Amino acid sequence: MKARTDNAVVTPCARRLGHCAWLLVVTMAGWATAASASGDSSVMPAVRVNDDASGFVLGDGRPFVPWGFNYDHDEAGRLIEDYWSTEWPKVEQDFHEMHQLGANVVRVHLQFGRFMRTAEQPNEDALDKLGDLLRLADRERLYLDLTGLGCYHKADVPPWYDALSEQDRWAAQVCFWQAVAKTCADNPAVFCYDLMNEPIVGGQRKEGEPLPEWLAGAFGDKHFVQRITLDLAGRTQQQVAKAWVDRLAAAIRKHDRHHAITVGVIPWALTFPGAKPLFYSKEVCENLDFASVHFYPETDKIDRALAALAVYDIGKPLVIEEMFFLKCSPEQFEEFLEGSRAVAEGWIGFYWGKTPDELRQGKTIQDALLLRWLDMFQDKAAAFRRP
Repeated sequence: MKARTDNAVVTPCARRLGHCAWLLVVTMAGWATAASASGDSSVMPAVRVNDDASGFVLGDGRPFVPWGFNYDHDEAGRLIEDYWSTEWPKVEQDFHEMHQLGANVVRVHLQFGRFMRTAEQPNEDALDKLGDLLRLADRERLYLDLTGLGCYHKADVPPWYDALSEQDRWAAQVCFWQAVAKTCADNPAVFCYDLMNEPIVGGQRKEGEPLPEWLAGAFGDKHFVQRITLDLAGRTQQQVAKAWVDRLAAAIRKHDRHHAITVGVIPWALTFPGAKPLFYSKEVCENLDFASVHFYPETDKIDRALAALAVYDIGKPLVIEEMFFLKCSPEQFEEFLEGSRAVAEGWIGFYWGKTPDELRQGKTIQDALLLRWLDMFQDKAAAFRRP
């Protein structure tokens, strides 16, 4: 059983309707007004964590189970900002394809260097394209998991960003999230804000040692992992993680009081059995609305993967935000997927712009594996989207 959390507070202005109902009316009225002003004809029901923190519900109270894709790059490895200005029809087509495959959530990875001109000045052109993406998501009935602060292509990271001190870097990240949250606050097509993909906390440096780089090692041509500090400087990892999460969450809440906040993490319990969560420890996770973990089970270690997953069942909804049979067979991955239903409330895999029909024409091992995945995704969509 998940722990119950009840944040309802009766106030004078809410006595007649009840606090929760009053908030719902005000929120939906704001979304309807925003949609009318922008010319949008439809408004998706908002998603929120349910009252006992055991899963998600829509604004009308119906249960909602996230089941979707990471749209982190296209079939050529390009990030969305590389082509969304010049090839928008491709983005529209890919979103339509994901909807047709049975998805209800798409995780989009936003690059810091494309959204910030300076440490304090957002890129308005990028924010405008984000607005286009919100409207597209609404048309296709796809909720957005907006993962921010990406530095996936090292060449695109502004030199001034790498040169910032820890606190100045965090301040620039605050500006990023304030700009994104201000753009998205009134749009119910947002599922959540993911503060950063797989942040890690730097270690204690010995005197005379050089600082590590902000970006950790590359996976192929992309740096998916970055540090939030280069030096603990006498602090515990929990103290650094909490200060960072709380600061960025406050930046979002300045403009958006409704959409959920999370952070997608590497499940170290999978690598080191017995390891405890950092970002989802009691000391850190107060301002995170649900847990997001990234799982790639290993061959013949499915029980170990499921045990590691259970470590993140902390009394808040649990979403497997990345998953694929990268290190095991499709059959063993399916065993993990089915076993995860005991603790997880959402699942997000990958889609890179090739439909099953296109993959069937492919001649590479990657095409065959992706086709196997998309077939599995479609086969299980109905069962997994049902609470």
